[in-house]
Amino acid sequence: MLSGSSTGVSVDAGAGTAAAAAANAGVDADADAAYVVEMRDITKRFPGVLANDRISFQVRAGEVHALLGENGAGKSTLMNILSGLYRPDGGEILVRGRRVHLGSPRHAIAAGIGMVHQHFRLVQSFTVAQNVTLGMSKPRFVLNMRAIEDDVARLSSSYGLQTDPRAKIWQLSVGEQQRVEIVKMLYRGADVLILDEPTAVLTPQEARDLFTTLNRMKQAGRSIIFITHKLDEVMEVADRVTVLRDGRAIATLDRKDATPGLLASLMVGREVGGAVPGKKAACGDCVLRISSVSALGDRGTLSLRSVSLEVAAGEIVGIAGVAGNGQRELAEVITGLRRVQEGRILLRGADITNRTPLEIIRCGVGHIPEDRLGTGMVPNLSIVDNVILKSYRSRPVARGPFIHAKAAREHADNLVRRFQVKAAGLDRPIRLLSGGNSQKLLLAREISANPGLLVAVHPTRGLDIGAAEAIHHVLIEQRNRGVAILLISEDLEELAALADRVAVMFAGRVMGVLRRDEWDIERIGLMMAGSATADTGHGADKGDRVS
Repeated sequence: MLSGSSTGVSVDAGAGTAAAAAANAGVDADADAAYVVEMRDITKRFPGVLANDRISFQVRAGEVHALLGENGAGKSTLMNILSGLYRPDGGEILVRGRRVHLGSPRHAIAAGIGMVHQHFRLVQSFTVAQNVTLGMSKPRFVLNMRAIEDDVARLSSSYGLQTDPRAKIWQLSVGEQQRVEIVKMLYRGADVLILDEPTAVLTPQEARDLFTTLNRMKQAGRSIIFITHKLDEVMEVADRVTVLRDGRAIATLDRKDATPGLLASLMVGREVGGAVPGKKAACGDCVLRISSVSALGDRGTLSLRSVSLEVAAGEIVGIAGVAGNGQRELAEVITGLRRVQEGRILLRGADITNRTPLEIIRCGVGHIPEDRLGTGMVPNLSIVDNVILKSYRSRPVARGPFIHAKAAREHADNLVRRFQVKAAGLDRPIRLLSGGNSQKLLLAREISANPGLLVAVHPTRGLDIGAAEAIHHVLIEQRNRGVAILLISEDLEELAALADRVAVMFAGRVMGVLRRDEWDIERIGLMMAGSATADTGHGADKGDRVS
């Protein structure tokens, strides 16, 4: 075994004597290799799970290669292996034709591979330049920050990643922070970048800017592995796409040979994308009225600023906006998890402002929180226990001060079958379910209480296309039954498909409310960035409802 001590990457002598000699000489003897990265027959096992089953995956120089698959298909595991977080149980990895063993993310960076995670890994109180150089082994003792800042500025400008090297991370928008993560990898010499759901927290304009950057990187010969759930993004930006299913590589296609329908079918193993059920009736009476509500965020500053909104029976009102603009706080003041400082919240005319969560539940409000396992359910409790969390006080589950175990089990079994939740048994802890199945169970619990108002926060975040489709149909069915639904989502396609009206939030304010026939992606994107207000004439700030 030959070890590149300066890089931390060990090169297997079995890769060939020519490659070994070139490694010793510091010469890239494999410049003519077909792929910049090649993963051969990668296998990874966890207790009771075969996450990657002999997957082969190749990336060419200067291409954007999309990686698609359902939750649990093995995408994250495969990329964690390539980025040095996991070690494979079988198979091999070649970088520019040389076999490598990536024992850590540092080794992967040394091999030219860097990963930008969906949840950024930046120190908020540090500057951009400080974050870019944090953890690097050189320079070891003395930092010339002015020179580093100049280098970061030049590198950023060359790829259209406009960032201020002296700005503190907390001063930057989410899109700007993502640029810092990309610059950090480029500064460290990565020529293969793995981007995990990179547009999940971006406005449409920021997403287009990112695609422009990816095109510049591709033209410069860098390779990008693009993990996404959005098929339209694959069709727009990818050169090739690999689809994983059940831990195996199902197909690799050129973009010209792919269609959204074909990719979706390959992902889930069946036809998907059936028409969303139509609306059966017009909106009914006003169920939720929010009048000039203001509330503090976790940092003690105003996160909601005089928000007014209405939701009627049989209506889905969507809330669009980049994460961190008051959406979570809005859901929490409605459901009793956060106090209102000013204003009123009315449910069918009754004032529920600052009532306790239990009182609001009893008023008929269902809640699908952003954090399904941290807030919505208890991960270590069984399916049965989680299903009865809101109903254990009433019949038939309750028998006086005791829980009727048989009734609780029958109720859980009924919901599991009705909502097609895949589980090995009712006594299994929730944490062992997939994301899609745990979300379906959470939705089943809330709907089984027959709520008049359902507050759904990112109900399909992180779910594959099949699970998201099932959630969408359940929400539409509830709307058609007359339930008022407040749908908070960062996915504009989801809002366009489901919402009757969309309110756009920025900096804790409602910038405007648009009806379905007024939907304009450019306009909404500008409102999400705070640079435009919808001139709808609907009086969004006064709480006037559009019917």
